[in-house]
Amino acid sequence: MGLTVEVLVVVFFASLVRSVFGFGEALIAVPLLALILPIEVAAPLAVLLSVTIAGVVVVEDWRKIHVRSTGWLLAPTLAGIPLGIWLLKSAHQDVVKAVLAVVILLFSGYFLLGRRPLRLERDSHAWLLGCGFVAGVLGGAYGMNGPPLVVYGSMRRWSPQHFRATLQGYFLPASVVAMVGYWISGLWTAAVTHYFLISLIAAVPAIFLGGVINRRLRGDAFLKYVHGGLVCVGIVLLVQAIRGHR
Repeated sequence: MGLTVEVLVVVFFASLVRSVFGFGEALIAVPLLALILPIEVAAPLAVLLSVTIAGVVVVEDWRKIHVRSTGWLLAPTLAGIPLGIWLLKSAHQDVVKAVLAVVILLFSGYFLLGRRPLRLERDSHAWLLGCGFVAGVLGGAYGMNGPPLVVYGSMRRWSPQHFRATLQGYFLPASVVAMVGYWISGLWTAAVTHYFLISLIAAVPAIFLGGVINRRLRGDAFLKYVHGGLVCVGIVLLVQAIRGHR
């Protein structure tokens, strides 16, 4: 019973963050769930939750999705997911985490402190392909597609509502593909399904509460929250990489 309560608390907070900002639940869910569940259960569980959250938001806010951007992000993601799943089973995870952490901290630090943050006036195919591929690798390895997508969305200056909806339009098919990969690799187990069904008790109300909060956010303040969240992602990844290396 105590383990179930701990899982529900983590899932509620993680789902709330994802519903408000469009990303970030893996930052909370995977590290915290890994303290009480095996990582082979925590990562697929986080992806199943991603499917649920994305599905609800897509149905609710499909008109706000940037469909063209989503399509260009998805194609390279499909190529990156198998590499990510391979990394999950390999000995190179710490190096990948450390490099990603440094890149995220530099980018978001520059956005928060720089006078002229990077900005894209229109969609860039090079950025879309690059961010989509890295997102696929991270999604397959850690259930953590979000950071590269957030980088792109922030450079395009999407509104909070378009930001949330477009990321979910991406997460839904990408997470479904990742779960197929977990299933083929034997990582979608009965334990994952068991904890996912229990988690719905906390995830569903958190999704709708997050939507209410998201609709109250505006412009530059939202982007500062987003990059503050990315800084937290970078710090957590760096700490994990250092601990794993030791």
